[in-house]
Amino acid sequence: MSKVAVVYWSGTGNTQAMAEAVAEGAKEKGAEVSVVEAAEFTADQVGAYDAIAFGCPAMGDEVLEESEFEPMFADVEASLSGKKIALFGSYGWGDGQWMRDWEERCKAAGAVLAAESVMANEAPGDEETENCRNLGAALS
Repeated sequence: MSKVAVVYWSGTGNTQAMAEAVAEGAKEKGAEVSVVEAAEFTADQVGAYDAIAFGCPAMGDEVLEESEFEPMFADVEASLSGKKIALFGSYGWGDGQWMRDWEERCKAAGAVLAAESVMANEAPGDEETENCRNLGAALS
C-alpha cells in the first residue's frame, strides 16, 4: 500500500475541498492517505511518503500563499528530487500563471509530476472535483 500526503493551505475553503477530493481519489485506489495543513508539514516528513499532493490557491500577483505555504514549500523543495508529486489549487483572477510557475519550480527541483495539475476558478465544480479525484488516484 502506498503512503500519500495531501498537503494544502486554504483561505476560503475552495482548496480544502479540492484536497478532500484528492484524498478520496487516492484512498479509492488503496493508498494510506494523510491530509495535512501546510503549517504542520516539514521537510523531515517528505521521506515518509511515496507521493505528495500539494494544494495552494493563487494569491496576490499569482503567487503561492506567502505566510504559511511558501515557507513550508521552500523548506521541502530540496527534498523533492525523484519524489512523485501533484499540484492543485484555486484562483479568482489571472490565467493560472502561478500554477505554471509552480510546476516549473517543481521540475527544477527534480520532482516527478504524476498528473496534470488541477486548477479551479473559485469553488471547484463537478469537473474540477473529478479531476482532483483522478489526481489523487494517479499518486496511489
